Amino acid sequence: MNYIDLFAGCGGLSLGLHNAGLKGIFAVEKNEDAFKTLNVNLIENRNHFEWPEWLEKKNWDINELILQHIDDLQQLNGKVDLVVGGPPCQGFSLAGKRDSGDLRNKLSESYIEFVKIIKPRLIFFENVHGFTVAFKKNKGNVSDPYSVLLINALQSLGYNVDYKVIDVSHYGVPQRRKRFILFATLNDNPEHLFINLDKNISSFFHKYSINAPITVKQAIGDLERKNGVVEGIDKAGFYNGKYSQKKSNYQILMRKNLKRGTLPDSHRFANHRSETVKLFNNLMKVSERSFRITPKMELVKDLKKRGITPLKEKTICPTITSIPDDFIHYNEPRIMTVREHARIQSFPDDFLFKGKYTTGGDRRKTEVPRYTQVANAVPPLFAEQVGRVIKEL
Repeated sequence: MNYIDLFAGCGGLSLGLHNAGLKGIFAVEKNEDAFKTLNVNLIENRNHFEWPEWLEKKNWDINELILQHIDDLQQLNGKVDLVVGGPPCQGFSLAGKRDSGDLRNKLSESYIEFVKIIKPRLIFFENVHGFTVAFKKNKGNVSDPYSVLLINALQSLGYNVDYKVIDVSHYGVPQRRKRFILFATLNDNPEHLFINLDKNISSFFHKYSINAPITVKQAIGDLERKNGVVEGIDKAGFYNGKYSQKKSNYQILMRKNLKRGTLPDSHRFANHRSETVKLFNNLMKVSERSFRITPKMELVKDLKKRGITPLKEKTICPTITSIPDDFIHYNEPRIMTVREHARIQSFPDDFLFKGKYTTGGDRRKTEVPRYTQVANAVPPLFAEQVGRVIKEL
């Protein structure tokens, strides 16, 4: 089966589909750094995409692609099995500012336009839970959620549509992450895809010797700083961590393709000030439960950030965000590394990340550093299960 990945990010969804045995035609991703990560992992290292000669192998904005290559895209009409992906979620997210005027929300219309041109047999769409929640308008009126607009548009194009809000922690991803999932087909009942997705969980877990739920320690317990450090691998003045022995089947799965002696990619520790380390230690002592601590709770002194969650080793991680100091490591007074975030998103350790580690201020509107690439991705372990049920259909 072949497919096109829209708003592909760093390639989490495509990696899962690759592992399920599907073949990519090409991927559309606007950001240069995210595309660099996708390129090195899925184009250079795995030769996953066929990539047509008429399309330059670079980061593309979907509207520019349609404008410049409308004739080439029309030639693909009826020849594509599957279109996957979902537009950027920041404007819809219930965890963020939730801005109805965010221009990225309009990319849903570009998605529909692309589907109209290509007319694939199948569609897999993923977005945040907030995609199903209506925005309030002036004078208290409420608009239709973008999910309703998308469903109506696809049905008008002749698609049968089914959708659910699912939690990927049920599918072996060590993270409570609710997502709006939509399947659409031209000739079949998309409900079968959801039925088979759940029916196949146990056999998928058996294949990789894992089970759900997977706790934070089971996910990242071999990446603690106490294992030792190496100085200045990718930037002077910083320390990168080493592996310890594998302590869970999930860790075995994440490290299965690594050569002996390999150091973890993107496993650079932040240089915290002594005051920050003291604050983190105090936050870690507040409770044996894992919950978001805010200044208004007055549980610790000197907490200025609007909220931070100390993780606990026997719990499932909440939804990973693009802001690294939203969480404190379960056993060490520090934020997690990019590699630890990637583990919680189910990226295997041989998946390499490119670009800056993080960014701030107004640059957050345009830059997509490594932490953000990880947070924006579809978890590959879940995407692989999606790919398998699509192949069965």
